[in-house]
Amino acid sequence: MKKLLRSILINVYALWLTSLVIAGFTYNGGGQTLALAAVIFGVLNLLVRPLVKLFLLPINLLTLGLLGWLVNVLMLYLLTLLVPQIKIEAFDFPGFAYKGFIIPALKVSQFYCAVLASFLISFISGFLHWLSK
Repeated sequence: MKKLLRSILINVYALWLTSLVIAGFTYNGGGQTLALAAVIFGVLNLLVRPLVKLFLLPINLLTLGLLGWLVNVLMLYLLTLLVPQIKIEAFDFPGFAYKGFIIPALKVSQFYCAVLASFLISFISGFLHWLSK
């Protein structure tokens, strides 16, 4: 029970932080929506993720594991289907410049927004799971 609650809290925090960092990843409804999304995301990762990984195993073997991130994107897409308050939308990145390091302004499509969000959620939740052990 303690492990399940910790996983749900980590998912809530990861989803919340991702919505702050990525402009195209938004949610409506406050904390209740995040809690519901975290529970559903946990169930998806527990039950559906192994089946999707098994289904994508031939592609993953052919690419030597380079398309493993596709599973994370699919889980995030399923989350947006099951929790309609969570949206992944295209957005305009205004650009970034710091001491000669320049990232130009660009338009981020819905797919790339989902990819960025899945990477960020995976990184945050992985780090917090590692930290909690």
